[in-house]
Amino acid sequence: MLFTKKPYVGLLLCSLLAIFQTISGEVGKMVCFYDTPRLAPNSPAPITLAELEPALNFCNFLVYGYAGIDPENFKIISFDLPSGNHINDLRKKFPHVRFLLSVGGDRDINGEGVPDTGKYLSLLEQPEHRSNFRASVISELNKFGFDGIDLAWQFPKNKPKLQQGILKRAWGKFRGWFSSTSVDEKAAEHKEQFAALMGELRTDIHRAGKMLSLTMLPHVSAELFIDIPVALMYADFVNLATYDFQTPERDPKVADLPAPLQAMYERDPSHNVQYQVQYWLNATAERDFNKLHIGVTSYGRSWVMTRNSGITGYPPIPEADGPAPAGSAAGILSWPEICELLQQQPTDRETPHLRKVGDPTKRYGVYAYRAADDKGENGLWVGYEDPTTAANKAAFARAHGLGGVAFHDLTMDDVRGQCAGEKYPILRSIKYKL
Repeated sequence: MLFTKKPYVGLLLCSLLAIFQTISGEVGKMVCFYDTPRLAPNSPAPITLAELEPALNFCNFLVYGYAGIDPENFKIISFDLPSGNHINDLRKKFPHVRFLLSVGGDRDINGEGVPDTGKYLSLLEQPEHRSNFRASVISELNKFGFDGIDLAWQFPKNKPKLQQGILKRAWGKFRGWFSSTSVDEKAAEHKEQFAALMGELRTDIHRAGKMLSLTMLPHVSAELFIDIPVALMYADFVNLATYDFQTPERDPKVADLPAPLQAMYERDPSHNVQYQVQYWLNATAERDFNKLHIGVTSYGRSWVMTRNSGITGYPPIPEADGPAPAGSAAGILSWPEICELLQQQPTDRETPHLRKVGDPTKRYGVYAYRAADDKGENGLWVGYEDPTTAANKAAFARAHGLGGVAFHDLTMDDVRGQCAGEKYPILRSIKYKL
């Protein structure tokens, strides 16, 4: 009797092994974004494509950003893409990597220097515009040798919410029941039209043997614009914007942690990774959990501290004075820039030291600060991601059965190993934890 059961036991074990192998192949994915126009403009020398190649050992997907849309004919326009057979050459060196082109990403700006959402909505509204866009996508992917398209669609963003006490927030919520604060009066129509575009693209893309992914941008409401079950049916994967909840552009007077893992006291309850992930999971079939990737950054958000910001550095920091001017861009510091600031010793006694404050709970994130001096100068506050906090978020993704991590951005990691001698330390820490 025991012998007759052995074949069934063996069959069961083989089946379980096959299931495990299938699942393990769908999780632990690393989606690496490469923002080509940025290229760390304030670095000693522009980052070369050759310097980015070592990172591809850790990436499953490399997403080039960003293409835009021509407002006249609604065809895709590529900005700063590599010429010649660069992608084909990379594919030979890194056959495990799939290369995607991303469109939008808040990089498609208008004459005033702000993201142009109008043409992205206009494209959705007209079937002929969608048709022009679809045809141009296939042409562009074939032209440069991309394996697929990523839609980082520029929808209107939620309006910033001021830091308020409990009574003011309660009154604002009550008053909101009787007034419309929608950023888009046609949001329901645009939601349906975007689902239609994804369905049409899915047919074109898969017929051409290519991939379709969706990237949510920070402060874009999925509730307003995304039919989640439909989007997951059409997309090969979705990258969630679980970062930049607090930025000096949106909140110049209040400095705070830009990407806490869990909810923080007296904050917007949606401004944390856990809330955003759970919102999507609640509308997602369990079989599609592995299509979701959480966004993790390689940079920090920085504000100027004033004399009125206090001296403790404990967030939220009141009466900040907007984006700190130094860095890769106003209000942004790359990881090597932050690391260098933390290691610097003051040149004189009047210049305060930049102090790091860790997070032993692994729930919120780390920050560093330098209180303003007696003259009201040299004040700096930065909330950022480092290799340890990034690994914590990768562990969170793994624990929740998600597909992996979408890393923004390769160019802002320590490409040259100037901080601790190791190249791409944040990227490595994420991949090892996955």
